[in-house]
Amino acid sequence: MLSFAKRALIVLIVLVVVLVVNFIVGPYPAWLNEFRPTTKIGGQQPAEPFRIAGNFYYVGANDISAFLITSPEGHVVLDAGYPTTARMIMESIAKLGFKIKDVKVLLNSEPHGDHAGGLAVLKEASGAELWLSDASADAIASGGADPDMTLPMRVLFRIGLLSYPAARIDHRFKDGDTIRVGPLALTAHITAGHTRGCTSWTFPVRDGDRVLNVVSVCDTGVLAASSYPEQNADRERSIRVLRSLPADIWVTNHARAWGRYRKFVASKDAKNPVEAFVDPDGYRAYIDRAEAELREGRVH
Repeated sequence: MLSFAKRALIVLIVLVVVLVVNFIVGPYPAWLNEFRPTTKIGGQQPAEPFRIAGNFYYVGANDISAFLITSPEGHVVLDAGYPTTARMIMESIAKLGFKIKDVKVLLNSEPHGDHAGGLAVLKEASGAELWLSDASADAIASGGADPDMTLPMRVLFRIGLLSYPAARIDHRFKDGDTIRVGPLALTAHITAGHTRGCTSWTFPVRDGDRVLNVVSVCDTGVLAASSYPEQNADRERSIRVLRSLPADIWVTNHARAWGRYRKFVASKDAKNPVEAFVDPDGYRAYIDRAEAELREGRVH
């Protein structure tokens, strides 16, 4: 009879083989998109870049968000997609009339490959400084190998199947720190739960004679492939933090969650295109759904 250790090893090998086959040929659960191999684009397609309000622009793909915030003294890019979709972001920046070399700071919401995988690509192209939360920095510096992932996932990262190019981190920030580029000021809010270092961002944008509050929300759901002991307590705190933030315009790192396409189409016909993106009720509803997921114990 096989020993327990040998049986456990066989089970682990089978799990790894199944995951490898799923990643290569599919089909696969939706959450696996967050960890697709670096040669994949996770089903992402180019999306038309557009102005959301003032100096705030969308430069991401059809679902994986990326944002550009501009100023005469340099720009900020928030999130980087996969390594293979970072080129889409650069093309979108150029299409809007801006230069990648004028990007001075790169920011991130969380270290999974669909949002951080392209950071090294954007950093090399722009020469920008990369600012990260402590927990996200550790994961991104290792090519995405988050210690909170399940053992089979950690094995896949260790053998290099799921890892992305590690980016050099220039600065680490704490909860509540403000990152500045000229007149731009983006405040970091650690809203842990999806990952330990998950970061939501707030900043103002000007639309004519009014100033609008923007909230960029880090993913609030949890994945079957990642967990840690304080996760639910962190989610409780994060929901309280997010509820406390004033939001005129809100976005997330997944475009479908905040209605990118719907709002973009509505802006085309609006007298003031910005009004299509002003959605405080939608923000509150999004937080309500996040809290409901927590109460129900829902896992993606």
